[in-house]
Amino acid sequence: MPVRPPGGSPVSAQREEFMVPGMSEPVSHFTHVVRAGRLVFVSGCVATDAQGRVVGGNDIVAQARQVHENIKRCLAAAGAGFADVCKVTVFLRNVGDREKVNTVRKEYFGPHRPASTLVEISRLVRDDYLIEIEATAVLPEPRRPAPRAKPPRPRHARARRK
Repeated sequence: MPVRPPGGSPVSAQREEFMVPGMSEPVSHFTHVVRAGRLVFVSGCVATDAQGRVVGGNDIVAQARQVHENIKRCLAAAGAGFADVCKVTVFLRNVGDREKVNTVRKEYFGPHRPASTLVEISRLVRDDYLIEIEATAVLPEPRRPAPRAKPPRPRHARARRK
């Protein structure tokens, strides 16, 4: 299997893995984003900066905002945006924070409403993480150029065929 350089490289004709600039290096065996054909899978994003430091402390709104910024970076690396997201799974340490997280989510998704699952969990991989979100997106069909109309033949060419 080929080794992928930072920034993503094809593993097969239909599958690409992306290590996203500005995201902390994974501490386990995974990549930030996988694009398979038109599908985009974003690994669970937490509230960290590029150096792996937690952003927001115990402030769920600040953490949710950082998580969405990280998702935005991941989507962009694969050529997608929030409007392309079809499904999110949100892991919260305190389900009572749901409304605060939804307020932040609306800032990023606007009128677009993905399918969503919310799971309350007792802890994440680090005790100071309050939220983690993973996302699945579908890239739009590539635009195909309109078929060219055949130019009409000159009148004299049609007349000769009789």
